[in-house]
Amino acid sequence: MSDAVARLRLARSEGVGPVTYRRLLQRFTSAAAALDALPRLARAGGRSEAPVVPAAAEAEREIERLGRLGGRLLFLDEPDYPPLLALLDDAPPVLAVLGDFSTLSLRAVALVGSRNASVNGQRIAEELARDLAAAGIAVVSGLARGIDTAAHEGALRAGRTIACVAGGADIAYPPENAELQARIARDGVVVAEAPLGTAPLARHFPRRNRVIAGLALGVVVVEAAPRSGSLITARLAQEAGRELFAVPGSPLDPRCRGSNGLIREGAHLTETAADVLENLPDHPLREGVARLPLFARGPAPERLAEALPDFSESPGPPGVQAEVLGLLGPSPVLVDDLIRRCRFPAAAINAVLLDLEIAGRVEALPGGRVALLAG
Repeated sequence: MSDAVARLRLARSEGVGPVTYRRLLQRFTSAAAALDALPRLARAGGRSEAPVVPAAAEAEREIERLGRLGGRLLFLDEPDYPPLLALLDDAPPVLAVLGDFSTLSLRAVALVGSRNASVNGQRIAEELARDLAAAGIAVVSGLARGIDTAAHEGALRAGRTIACVAGGADIAYPPENAELQARIARDGVVVAEAPLGTAPLARHFPRRNRVIAGLALGVVVVEAAPRSGSLITARLAQEAGRELFAVPGSPLDPRCRGSNGLIREGAHLTETAADVLENLPDHPLREGVARLPLFARGPAPERLAEALPDFSESPGPPGVQAEVLGLLGPSPVLVDDLIRRCRFPAAAINAVLLDLEIAGRVEALPGGRVALLAG
């Protein structure tokens, strides 16, 4: 079994999310060793049956199908994996990519907004994207109706664009954007976290939004209603230390209340591409949640090395699991806070948390947090 097949199987395994994937590779050093340990970890966490793991043949078929489409998989610790996205602690373990992979190495700005966009909103988005692309910026968006479509169209007129899709890279959604998606796969790049053939469902879109935010140095919002998906993208960008921009709109238009609210809260008021370029940093404003050294592009700073959890093969003294479960609830808590409240060593607590994650009893969340899962 090749390393790529083992990594893909691990990333697609039941109970293994992006955070857990990193923890498993840190503890076991290889995907194959982590796969072998999954049944034991699940039992240690209190689960009677082993997690569902895709067969090697299934993973091989996915790799072959993507190759026939002219695409490839990018794994989190590979040099071609987008470096800004890798800074997120819940960065996708694997990405399916169609198109010109070099686009992912360009400085990028995300441009998002309302699906039910006004004519003026679409025109502004198209012009902003065109001018940013002409300046050598890759324009990132989600291939949705409205502002996303206008952003991709504008960018393709002058340069490169990156389409982040919620389903599989081979699924066109919305259907009327099938031709646009094909053009982006030819002249830009299409990126998907989900396996090929995955139909986009509502739960996939917030995960897609974090990829949009993670790929970009900044996010521009054009026409966003309160509680819209575009504001989720803006929040995720802010949490990752990315710059926020918003185009002002009429206070009489409900589609502009969310984007106007971002300006009120400190986002850069944006009317032209120059407003973005003048305020776009070379790097994220802060590092966000640091990557583990396994995925670092160079020596890890001492402060990060000191903060790494110690994953021990030993399950620790009896009673660790019961105490950890007793301290956890459905509201996320920092692992550091949990360790301070427990009377057991940090290594034992981290080992138990990994067992509970694989067993489906605890969820590992971005920002070094954990929460008890219902049931």
